[in-house]
Formats: sequence, structure tokens, C-alpha cells
Amino acid sequence: MFITNYFPWLTIVVVLPIVGGSLIFLFPHKGNKVIKWYTICICLIDLLLIAYAFCYHFELDDPLIQLTENYKWIHFFDFYWRLGIDGLSIGPLLLTGFITTLATLAAQPVTRESQLFYFLMLAMYSGQIGTFSSRDILLFFIMWELELIPVYLLLSMWGGKKRLYSATKFILYTAGSSVFLLLGILGISLYGYNEPTLNFESLTNQSYPVALEILLYIGFLIAFAVKLPIIPLHTWLPDTHGEAHYSTCMLLAGILLKMGAYGLVRINMELLSRAHSIFCPWLMLLGSIQIIYAASSSLGQRNLKKRIAYSSVSHMGFLILGIGSINDTGLNGAILQIISHGFIGAALFFLAGTSYDRLRLLYLDEMGGMAIPMPKIFTVFTILSMASLALPGMSGFVAELIVLLGIITSQKYLLITKILITFVTAIGMILTPIYSLSILRQMFYGYKLFNTPNSYFFDSGPRELFISISLLIPVISIGIYPDFIFSFSSDKVEAILSNFL
Repeated sequence: MFITNYFPWLTIVVVLPIVGGSLIFLFPHKGNKVIKWYTICICLIDLLLIAYAFCYHFELDDPLIQLTENYKWIHFFDFYWRLGIDGLSIGPLLLTGFITTLATLAAQPVTRESQLFYFLMLAMYSGQIGTFSSRDILLFFIMWELELIPVYLLLSMWGGKKRLYSATKFILYTAGSSVFLLLGILGISLYGYNEPTLNFESLTNQSYPVALEILLYIGFLIAFAVKLPIIPLHTWLPDTHGEAHYSTCMLLAGILLKMGAYGLVRINMELLSRAHSIFCPWLMLLGSIQIIYAASSSLGQRNLKKRIAYSSVSHMGFLILGIGSINDTGLNGAILQIISHGFIGAALFFLAGTSYDRLRLLYLDEMGGMAIPMPKIFTVFTILSMASLALPGMSGFVAELIVLLGIITSQKYLLITKILITFVTAIGMILTPIYSLSILRQMFYGYKLFNTPNSYFFDSGPRELFISISLLIPVISIGIYPDFIFSFSSDKVEAILSNFL
């Protein structure tokens, strides 16, 4: 087997943030900077551990689960602490480590309850990594829920004016969807065996009656559609993003939405493949409606953060199209879109937050003329808006192009439906530059802010520039060389699609 059977890499990576985070409460109360750098160090160590395990112990051409760990946890009903990664989960894992580290660095000196704030960031980190690497379906659910409480607290304590409303809305949506997730997990694990089976490997080979499989599929689909978000279950997202502190926004846009997509591929496609091939046309329909709907409602938003939030809903539409196309090109494109939008969305929210720190304005019609006093922010924002509207050479372009190629080459659909879907998607891709460029026009051009005494205008400091550039480098490098992502996803994609033959 592997060397890692003797050294529990994944357990350390999952447990380290939350254990290290609970030590924060032992710190003296006044040391805000100490706590911040301690948190960043834990995030960095965790990221380096993931990267080390990926570089030295992960074999790219093996589609099976690697770095597996099995520990019996609860004897009463075969519940194991079972972890392992494969080509599907290594991308989101590296993304999680990267973005959480940068989001912790991005949190401006937190004035109130800084110990709790940094502890919640680290607890969220543990939950996300646990979700992506668990190989036991109940452990998946536990980690999925562990992730929810920190987000609620981060929203309701460090948000904007309407933070309690949006936090309550968030918890109602996600906790309500988790009920469906739990029901689906119970249905899957209890069917056909005397005692519940929870491990993913034995569930992959399990077959169900078609009616039951469709019911389970709908349950899981509702649970993941709230997280992803798929319209009409997306309404918590703009409110949440409009009120959250921007380091929370980076985590929400960069990782939380990707958990829904990961769940769709991991459970709905791998375990319930027959139902998935029945539901595919509807997913394609939803995805193409979502791209146009979210892009056109983004144009109507006055609030900068809500506008970016709707743009990320629109980009998730491409992901749904890729998952629905059932062919390797489309699914690879969807996985690439997961990674690429993780970086682009986090960077856009970070820049919206930095401009809010300077102006204390969130409404676009009150801004204007920021380009001359803040040239660095203007430059980075422009480049990232171009990445968001899928400029060739950036990662967004590659991902959306490959998803479109996947739709066109898919064997499952008739030619006329392919033409219609591609046409509708193309309209969505025309709407995207309209709202991206109108954000730029309203924020940076014009003369509005020159009437005020601009003593408090200062350009981005070294910390903010470092974060923006380190989010920009992966976007451009994936855009130039997307094979890096495909090198670990393509074998896994073929293994998933072999169920659909």
C-alpha cells in the first residue's frame, strides 16, 4: 500500500485547525495581532501539509481513493472515521487551504471578540476540509453541518446593518436543506442491508429500484441546490453576501458554494447514476435559465456586493451545465470552473471589501472617480473583472469554453437541444461583460468623489496588494495551462462516467 497508511496525513489536516483554534482562547485577551498571526500560521501549516501530501504521496494516474484512513469510531453501528482523497477532491482541498489562509490575512484588525472570530475561521476550515476528504457518508454529513455554525456566527456578529436578517435566512435555508440530506443518507445507507452501510466504496456498487433512486436523488439535489445555489433556492446568497464581512465573503464565494457542486458530483453522480441520467435534461434547462436569470438580475442591483453575488450565481450555471452534460469534456470543465471561480469570486469580494473600507459606501450610484486616487485597486479590479467575464487567457474563459464543448460533443442530447442550450448560454456570456463593465464604470470613472475632500483616500497597502496578486496568479496560470487541473481530475472523471455506459 502507501506510506501514508502509517502516517495519518488527512486526520492531521482535518483536526489541526479546530484544535489549534481552540487554543486561541488561552491567549491573553489584548493580543489581537498575536492571535491573528497565530491563526495565519496554523492556516499556512495546514496548507503546506496538504501540499506536501499532494506532492509526495498522491499518485496522479490512479483514479482510486488514496491516503485512506480507517478508524472504528462508534461500534454500535459501523461508524468509521474514514478519510481519503482522489482526483475529484484534491482540487477543492488545495483551494480551501489557499483561500482560508488569504481570508484570515484579509481580515482587518477585528475590533470586537477577535478570539472568537479567528476561532470560527479555523473551525470553518476544519469543516470544509473534512467535507472534501470524508469517505464515510455520515461523516460527510457531520462535517457538512460543522461548517454551518461558524458561518452563522460570523454573519450575525460581524456583518452589516441587516446582518441578523441575513444570518437567520442563511441558517433557515441551509439547515432546512440538511434535513433532506440526512433523509437521503438514511435512505441510501439502510436500503438492502441488515445493518446500515455508510462507506462510499460499498455504496458505489449498490443498485436501487428506480423509484427509490429518483426519490433519493431529489432529496440530495435539494440539499446541494441550496448550497450551490441553483435557482429558485438561491435567494439566501445575495442577502448573505451583501451583509457579511468581506473575509467571510471570500470563504462563502470561494469554498462554500463549491461544497454543493462537490456533493452533486460525489453523491448524485457516483452513487445514483441511473437517476442522474434521467434528471440530466432538467439540470441542463435549469443551468441555462440560471445563467441568464442571474446575469440579468445582477444588472438591477445597486449594492456592489449583491451584484458580485448574482454574478457568482450566474457562473455556477456553467457548472450545472457541465455536470448535466454527462461526458468527460463537460465534467472536466465543471471541475475547472469550481477551481477557477473559487479564486475569481474570492478576489472580487476581497476588492469590494477593500474599497468599502476606504469609502464606507456600498451603493454603486454613490461611488465614482476612484481610479485616479487609487490606481492599484483600479488595476487589479479591472483585471479581475476581465477574468470574471471570461477573457481569453484567464481561467474563466477556459472553464466556460470546455463546458460548452462538452455540451456540443455530448452523445446524450439531440442536435436541436444542443443548439438551443448553446445559444441561451451565449446570451448569458454576452450579459456578463455588461454588468462587469458597468461595475467598473460606476466605481472608477467619472468625477463624483472629487467633490469631497479626499484626505482619507489611500491606495492599497502591501498586505492588500499581496492578497490580490496571490489570487490573481492562479487565475492567469490556470488560464494559460489548464492541464494542471486536468492532470488529477481526468482519470477520476472517466471512472465516474463509466457508470453511465
